[in-house]
Amino acid sequence: MSDKLKIRLSIANRVYPLTISPSQEEGLRKAAKNIESMIKQFEQSYSVQDKQDVLAMCALQFASQVEQKTIDKINVNDQVEQKLLALDDLLKAHLNS
Repeated sequence: MSDKLKIRLSIANRVYPLTISPSQEEGLRKAAKNIESMIKQFEQSYSVQDKQDVLAMCALQFASQVEQKTIDKINVNDQVEQKLLALDDLLKAHLNS
């Protein structure tokens, strides 16, 4: 059984105690830091008074980034597949001649 680590993360002026595996710590701390940074950006850019609204905008921003990366990856995979198929056709034509 792996050892668990107890950490406390502060997000939007609230502290969240978590029990995690040590391998998760760096990622969670970076994520919390990114959220805090985005909160500050939204608060400076827009006159938002409710933390829930700011957190909802952060969640939307992060979720849209994940979705866009998924879409981009699918598009790249499709392009690579098309190029491989074209290369395969060229090889078959060359071998058959």
